[in-house]
Amino acid sequence: MTKQHRISRRGALATSLGIAATSLGTGTVPRALGFQSANDRPRIGVIGCGVRWDKRVHDPKGRYGVGKEFPKFGDIIAVCDVDQQRLERAQEVVNGWLGSKPGASADYRKIIDDPKIDVVHISTPDHWHAKLAIEAMLAGKDVYCEKPMTLTIDEGKLICETARKTGAVFQVGTQQRSTPQFVKAIAMIRDGRLGQLKHVQCAIGGAPESPELPAATAPKHLNWDRWLGPAGMTDYRFKADAPNIIGSWSRSHYEFRWWYEYSGGKLTDWGAHHIDIATWGMDKTDTGPIWIDPVMVEHPVNFKDGQPTVDNRYNTATKFNIRATYQDGIHLTIRHDTDNGILFEGTKGRIFVNRGKLVGKPVEDLAANPLPDNAIETAYKDQPLTNHVDNFFQCVASRKEPISDVFSHHRALTTCHLAGIAARLGRKIQWNPKTETVVGDQLAQSFVAREKRQRFEIET
Repeated sequence: MTKQHRISRRGALATSLGIAATSLGTGTVPRALGFQSANDRPRIGVIGCGVRWDKRVHDPKGRYGVGKEFPKFGDIIAVCDVDQQRLERAQEVVNGWLGSKPGASADYRKIIDDPKIDVVHISTPDHWHAKLAIEAMLAGKDVYCEKPMTLTIDEGKLICETARKTGAVFQVGTQQRSTPQFVKAIAMIRDGRLGQLKHVQCAIGGAPESPELPAATAPKHLNWDRWLGPAGMTDYRFKADAPNIIGSWSRSHYEFRWWYEYSGGKLTDWGAHHIDIATWGMDKTDTGPIWIDPVMVEHPVNFKDGQPTVDNRYNTATKFNIRATYQDGIHLTIRHDTDNGILFEGTKGRIFVNRGKLVGKPVEDLAANPLPDNAIETAYKDQPLTNHVDNFFQCVASRKEPISDVFSHHRALTTCHLAGIAARLGRKIQWNPKTETVVGDQLAQSFVAREKRQRFEIET
């Protein structure tokens, strides 16, 4: 596709979304942006077709998944997964949405290298996110990546650097940033309804344990080597009849989040949601804590120097109470117990918000003293509040920064990663948010980055 055609398609999308085409910059990388007729819709490639994308790849009756939002704004023309069974089911799912089967491949490069693809939707396990996102941006794609954005702090720094270099629009799938009660909570804080914030608490729930999982031969339809990708080679492990969403304990599909090798447990699973909102509310999206204290942490296995001593059971923290302290004295508590949600406490009052409610006296006081008319839009980066995927495509057209940008998410997720490092080492960590380095603890600093397996390094 020529650069001129890419720019004209951007204008078509802008027109369809009511945005002035003359306000759109071309960015540093030519991009195919926009749709007006069916033939001009952005073309989407999906990498990772698991339960988060659409549960029907696992259960034909499943209704969970964010993937169904994307055909409202573009055409899914290619899907990629290292599980052939899921790949074929993903083709059928897309066919049901759009009336045509997308191309399919187990090799993500077929999507990254395809000049017809404008947008890449990444819905893989966490340890693949950074490699795919960086290579997609360098190939001129805009990116929607499910949370958490990264496995390590250094990956986040590299993603931010690449986003600046390429001008890519990158939305992280922290959809709470586009959920009314969370945005309203931010608007209340910005309007001074809580006074000066003193303490924030994020209750994110505990993580499961597993029995000992026997080594097994990976199913023929799963390419275990490519599933592991950047992570180290190890045995596939599986045990049936687990009381969870996927009906099994394993080292792979869905359950990968309970292994530090591929994720950060609840600290980056739900932490990526609630700590993100907490960081936004505290106005700390360009900085970070200076101390992380693992007041109480329980793991299901023993650790030595931050590494699990066995490889046949889930190893992420199951219970925890971790305290982050910022330069101005604000404290953020991350815990597994109490009602799931975020508690903001200030000098004038406190509010609690989760996916079901926004409560507290300052909320009740809104009846007599409502927020200013533009408070929600102002909190939402001076944009009308909308669906999270819609916001992404609006920004694909306008080249504005989406509501869940890589830079602020990197800072929030850094707090999650630091909590995980402190939990694994069982000691307090000092952090320099300006240099983004651990102070005076070489072992802790070594967890800020992670070596990629040969053949799966990030290609920059």
